[in-house]
Amino acid sequence: MKVVSIVGARPQFIKATPVSKVLAKIGIEETLVNTGQHYDDNMSDLFFRELGLREPDHNLGVGSGLHGQMTGRMLEKIERVLIDACPDCVLVYGDTNSTLAGALAAAKLKLPVAHVEAGLRSFRPTMPEEINRRLTDHVSSILLCPTATAIENLKKENVASTEIRTDCIDIDDVKYLTSLQGPLVANVGDVMADILYRERDRPPKSALIKNLDAGSYALVTIHRAESTDDLDVLHCIVNALISLSQKMPILFPIHPRTAAVFENTGLNKRLEKATAISRVPPLGYNDFLMAQSKARIIITDSGGVQKEACIIGVPCLTLRDETEWVETVDSGWNRLLGSRAENLSEAAQTAQPPKSKLSNPFGDGHAAERIAAILKAFNFESLK
Repeated sequence: MKVVSIVGARPQFIKATPVSKVLAKIGIEETLVNTGQHYDDNMSDLFFRELGLREPDHNLGVGSGLHGQMTGRMLEKIERVLIDACPDCVLVYGDTNSTLAGALAAAKLKLPVAHVEAGLRSFRPTMPEEINRRLTDHVSSILLCPTATAIENLKKENVASTEIRTDCIDIDDVKYLTSLQGPLVANVGDVMADILYRERDRPPKSALIKNLDAGSYALVTIHRAESTDDLDVLHCIVNALISLSQKMPILFPIHPRTAAVFENTGLNKRLEKATAISRVPPLGYNDFLMAQSKARIIITDSGGVQKEACIIGVPCLTLRDETEWVETVDSGWNRLLGSRAENLSEAAQTAQPPKSKLSNPFGDGHAAERIAAILKAFNFESLK
């Protein structure tokens, strides 16, 4: 069996790592394609080296640009790879432009699409990620959901016809799956939980992270277009961070997109005056995981960071009006603060862990094995 896997951004490198290793273990031939959506070393090559994700078979080098420009370039280049590879299935991850381009290229070539992280919804139709994930789900044959909520979202949209009972999935015995017809949907758990459980006890490499005073600082990540492209919103966030820095130190790994906006708008000068805000380049996976574990509070607009905070057990404030990861809010570990960071300083100082700790909603760390078992057993001929 042959699978082409499409990745392109930092979160996808993390998600693909455990899946790629299990695919190789059970004898599925994988062609790994990196679109190059994230091309900075700290956002790309570092993750391949650190997590042990093998070198991609194809690096398309698309880089950044407008959404249509990026997606169009990816479509053209991915299509050529798929024609040459003739896979049984195309595996895509998450909700980036790389995800949508991979899914569309496969669908137009009448190749089955398997979508990891299917079913997520923010219910904000103008959000680029929401557009990508909805369109990808609706052209997918196998919808691999991370949570029960994602399953329910797909049922409401009548996307899939058959739900796989994941309690019947055993990577060494997949007879149950061979007779099923697609489109299929399954709650396999979250692959980011797989790698977090595997990596969480490894020591950080950076001396900065090793020497952090646990429980004393706020960890901040800002990268979404809604945060960085609207200067009014970005000014509100920066003002809130400067105010908070007078109450506690802030560690702020800067995403390349955010760094460019800070430079072009003069916000760098304002941040330089806030000496309690430590701006650093993007961190490697283990360093960032330890930075999260040691933080007093995590402040982010990232979906992945919301999940990791919940699993690790550190209170999180999300600078958005909605989240696709509703389980983080329901569990009490995450609070939606709004895109303009209203009352950030007060919220960060008073945030506490929930009184009753609910069970982790993101799975047991074996999502990659379930995904591989489904791909191995599914009768792709039934889709032709």
